[in-house]
Amino acid sequence: MRLIGFAGWSGAGKTTLLARLIPVLVARGLTVSTIKHAHHNFDVDTPGKDSHTHRVVGAREVLVASANRWALMHELRGAPEPELPELLGHLAPVDLVLVEGFKRDHHPKIEIHRAEVGKPFIHPDDPHIVAIASDSPLPQVTLPVIDLNDAQAVADAVERQAVRLDRIEWRVADHAAG
Repeated sequence: MRLIGFAGWSGAGKTTLLARLIPVLVARGLTVSTIKHAHHNFDVDTPGKDSHTHRVVGAREVLVASANRWALMHELRGAPEPELPELLGHLAPVDLVLVEGFKRDHHPKIEIHRAEVGKPFIHPDDPHIVAIASDSPLPQVTLPVIDLNDAQAVADAVERQAVRLDRIEWRVADHAAG
């Protein structure tokens, strides 16, 4: 499996880009999975459903299966948040894993920059940023700059820059910082 991340401030367009990028990569014949870091409490279950009840009353894991999909929910119950390498171990093998968030982790990332967000660049402080996808020209930047609205060009960069998992030097990151 190969991996590349997408890092950027809230509102920069990471999810919008991935929604356009994934179909392009799949059309190129790649199998793709994603991992997204959430910065807040989130729930993928619905109160009142059996699976939610099982989880709320104390089950550590609840697996829900149907003819169309299955989902595994795992409650940490006070355990530390898992690091990205551990989460990757839960995925079935694919050609490419796209990581949204985990911007402080030590894997190759494309920075998503939208000028109107008004936030500073991440790349000057992160040597793992390999390119920038932006909605405006960035002549002062020495990294490759890709048009944020050109999913084909971003897919080309992803295919060039994604790295095999066994070539990433993992280090513990500060997830609280995003």
